[in-house]
Amino acid sequence: MLEYPIELSEDDGTVLVTSPDFPELTTFGDDRAEAVARAVDALEEAIAARISNREAIPTPSHGQILVALPTLTAIKVLLHQRMQSQAIGKAELARRLDWHMPQVDRVLDINHHSRLTQLDAALGAVGCRLNVEVTNAA
Repeated sequence: MLEYPIELSEDDGTVLVTSPDFPELTTFGDDRAEAVARAVDALEEAIAARISNREAIPTPSHGQILVALPTLTAIKVLLHQRMQSQAIGKAELARRLDWHMPQVDRVLDINHHSRLTQLDAALGAVGCRLNVEVTNAA
């Protein structure tokens, strides 16, 4: 699971959300609970933009308030990070998987509900293996 830190501050009767890991992220809520809930969507938007622009997605830093990414988003982030660290572009991933480019685009699209088998194959093509673990909730 990937958990990114957010910072909350009061702003004219609302709660402003920013992130030290994503300077472009800004959202708000009427109260703390709404602001934290909106932070997940804002994080996914920032990540989607970075993937689209072929920009780096940082490893989560530390903070007091952490927001967990949905599982599929986290897997796509890890795939993107691994591709970047190995200088593997989408065309090379398509070649390794014998996929068409739209298939590669979808497997990296945060808004597409990719199948785990596709993500597992894509991770395998960059030399990784997806491990799943279940832990008790805090």
